[in-house]
Amino acid sequence: MDQFIKEFLLYAKIERNLSPNTLEAYERDIRRYTAFLKQQGLSDPDKVRQRHVRSYTGQLTELGLAPASIQRMFTALRRFHRFLVAEHHASNDPSTFLKAPKTPRRLPKVLAVEEINAILAAVDTSTSLGLRDRSMISLLYASGLRVSELIGLHLSDLLLERNMLRAFGKGSKERLVPMGEYAKADLAAYISHTRPLLTHRKNAASSGEIYLNNRGRPISRMGVYNIVQRWKTAAGIEQDISPHTFRHSFATHLIEGGADLRAVQEMLGHADISSTEIYTHLDAEYLKQVHRQFHPRG
Repeated sequence: MDQFIKEFLLYAKIERNLSPNTLEAYERDIRRYTAFLKQQGLSDPDKVRQRHVRSYTGQLTELGLAPASIQRMFTALRRFHRFLVAEHHASNDPSTFLKAPKTPRRLPKVLAVEEINAILAAVDTSTSLGLRDRSMISLLYASGLRVSELIGLHLSDLLLERNMLRAFGKGSKERLVPMGEYAKADLAAYISHTRPLLTHRKNAASSGEIYLNNRGRPISRMGVYNIVQRWKTAAGIEQDISPHTFRHSFATHLIEGGADLRAVQEMLGHADISSTEIYTHLDAEYLKQVHRQFHPRG
């Protein structure tokens, strides 16, 4: 399962924006888990059943670990199995029954509007690839897309006359998402000037994907991650961010501006409103910050 673990850690780094320490802990947790499965004679994730997971998690509970440690282990295990199903490495998720100790939810990292503008301004749009990079970053923030949704976009998913796009989220669920005038203009510039050049590169190959790498092939998660790192550094942003940070910032800025929670849920593609409600906590933090800064007795 070593290759599956490597793929999962790459996904966790880019999609979930997990810290290096958390990724290291996840790798330890999952390797410990897969070593247990190997002892049970299981090397195919599709053959793992609930009884195997229950046996392993029972051992964790008996160790007397802190609730936060058990929560992390449970979360790593659940995310690993969900990833395997999502990537078609397994047809079933044996971890769906798991219930871990509850711990306080951490607020995701977000960028200020000024920081996002700084990153976009730092992109060198005098080059063809710069037009591509600005378009990707602009669209991530304007539409709150997951990076997997961004790289999965096809030309047929664009509804430019309506300033909308069609995104396919978790479980291939389809939703319509606004993109706004600024992201639309950046996207149009890329499609007009850069994408035709990339499609004519030697060995270029795509099935209509919008965003391509410099070889003319569909760009990867890591490709988008590296682009974000390049331009956030150029903008002088020291905060550790990933493509997913723009999704968090998208939701936070909408709610700070007074957007309805249900509307934000729809745009993010959250099946459960509780996934969106964390951004109301972010809003509360923002309000407290404003209060501290401007109230005479803050």
